[in-house]
This record gives sequence, C-alpha cells and structure tokens, in this order.
Amino acid sequence: MKVLTVIGNRPQFIKAAAVSPLLRERGSELLVHTGQHHDDELSAVFFTELGIPQPEVQLEISGGSNTSQMARMLAALEPVIQAAQPDCVLVYGDTNSTLAGALAAVQLGVRVAHVEAGMRSFDRRMPEEVNRVLTDHLSSLLLCSSAVPVANLEREGVNAVVAVVGDVMVDLAQSVQPRARERADLVVAHGIEPGGYLLATAHRAGNVDDPLRLAALVELLLGAGEPVLLPLHPRTRARLESAGLLERLTSSGQVTVTPPLGYVELTALLVNARAVLTDSGGLQKEAYLAGVPCVTLRPSTEWVETVETGWNTLVDLDLSRARAALAAPPPQQRPDLYGDGHAGSRVVSALLDAFAA
Repeated sequence: MKVLTVIGNRPQFIKAAAVSPLLRERGSELLVHTGQHHDDELSAVFFTELGIPQPEVQLEISGGSNTSQMARMLAALEPVIQAAQPDCVLVYGDTNSTLAGALAAVQLGVRVAHVEAGMRSFDRRMPEEVNRVLTDHLSSLLLCSSAVPVANLEREGVNAVVAVVGDVMVDLAQSVQPRARERADLVVAHGIEPGGYLLATAHRAGNVDDPLRLAALVELLLGAGEPVLLPLHPRTRARLESAGLLERLTSSGQVTVTPPLGYVELTALLVNARAVLTDSGGLQKEAYLAGVPCVTLRPSTEWVETVETGWNTLVDLDLSRARAALAAPPPQQRPDLYGDGHAGSRVVSALLDAFAA
C-alpha cells in the first residue's frame, strides 16, 4: 500500500508523529509538507523533536488569503499526486492543507482518508469548519476519534466507510506529558513557577484579524488576574504590532510574551499551568488530556465532550465570563474520551483494510 500524506501545521505534525512511523513499517508513505506553517518554530523543530520522517516533498506555500493559499496548494499538489500514483491520500484535521489535499486527490480519482473526521463546531463562519465538512464529504475512509463525530456524520448522511480509531494525539500525549511534568526548568526559565500562571495562545483569524476583537483579546489577557504566559504566533504578533497593542502586553508586567515554542517545551508549560486560555482546537484537547482546565476564547468548539465534562468553558472574548471560569474548581472526574493511546496503529490497520491491493 502506498499512501501520500499531506500535512501543513503544528497539530498535523503531532498527528503524523503517531502514524507515519507505523505506516512505514507496514506500507510506504510519501510525506508532503505544504508549508502552511513555514517558521522553524512552527515547523522544523517539530520534526526534530517528534521524530517525524522528513517530508519528501516541501511545497513552501504560506501566507495570503484562504482562497489564494488553497489555489496555490491545489496547483502544486496535482502534479505531486499524479507522479506518485498513491493508493490513497491521507489528510488530518481541518486546515487549508487538509481540504486542498482531499480536493486535489478526488479530482485525480485517488481515494481520501481523513483522520479526525466528523468533528463539528456547527459554526460555518470558521474556515476550519468549512474545511472539515467538505473534506468529510470528499473522503472514502473517515477515521473518528469518538462516537460523537460518528453521530455527526450519520446526521449528514456521509457516504463513506467510518471507523472509530481514537485520537492520535492521545498516543503522543501519553508519551510526552509525563516526562514534561518533570521539566520545571522549562517553566522557571520564563520567570514563572509551576502552577502559578495561565498558558495562553491565540491565532484564529476571527480573533486577531478584527481590530475590535483583537483589542478585546488584549484586555482579557491583561484582566485575567493572574500571570499569563503567551507564546506568540507570527500571525498574532503581526496583528498586534500593526494595531500598536504589542507593547501594551509586553510592558504590562502581567503577560510574558515568548516566540513560538517547540512541542516539548509547550507541553511542559501546559502540564504545569494552572489553566489554559486559548482559541486553538488542538490545545483544548491537549489541556483535557493533561487535566488542566481550559477556557476557550471562542463561542463554539468542535471538542464538545470537553465542555460537557466541565473541563472546558466557552467564553468567547468576555472578560467577566473568563474570570468566572478561571475561578471555578475543576471537575472531580475526567473520563477517557479519546481512546487508549493506540490510535496510530488503528489508523494504519484501517488504511490497510481499505486500500491495500
């Protein structure tokens, strides 16, 4: 079986770390990196830390609008897929790289497998929601993290093979998080103490591209009432600088701003945080796996189970709701929602069952 895998951003690098090595033991893989995250802090360092095979193809496509980026990805992926003649194209999650990989494959008559299928925030204003819905309807094999996305797919009448494999990010979290808890040195290096800070991230276009919402985000971080550590995504840094708000954060004494961080260091800061403030889907889930309360800076989430269990609270950019959520005690129970840490092997087995000659 020959698989062409398309990846492009941090969560996809993490997911590929759980699948690609196992896939290469039982078949062959051509790994294509679109370049959607092109900074070393967001890309190369993850390959080094996680032992992901180096991509055989680097497209170096980044920047621009969603539409222009997607168009460039489609044009670049078409000849790569044509030349490789894979049995299937494997895509992860909900990015422009995901949809571009799926659409390019289907147009060439190549079947698609989608890891993390069926996730829904039910907010079509989010580009990620559009990407994941369209990718599911283009795919031949839908690999779900739990029963909730399966039910979403059934409601939509998606015509494909559906399998519950668990969440591949659990595989890596179970390996890295216990060791990261012992890395207090990575916390203290930022001038903070374990358990004495909030870890924050923000990069969604809906939060950082709108000047009014960006200002509200800054006020929320400054008003959280606790020290905040903010690894700053390049997109967010650029928006803060152009709005004249970056200095307000850095000079506040309340928020410590850092460059983007590698997976191991970010995980150490996550597992040692008192709570998380984020608009990232991946970090919501990683916080749940770490047993760290999460306050999500969005009005909706695809990880609805984390909200239902009380470990995640949706506050959008409302400061008073955020402070109330941070003041609430964490739940007593944290069920295993996303599998047992062997999702990667189940993904590979499902691919072999579906696509091996």
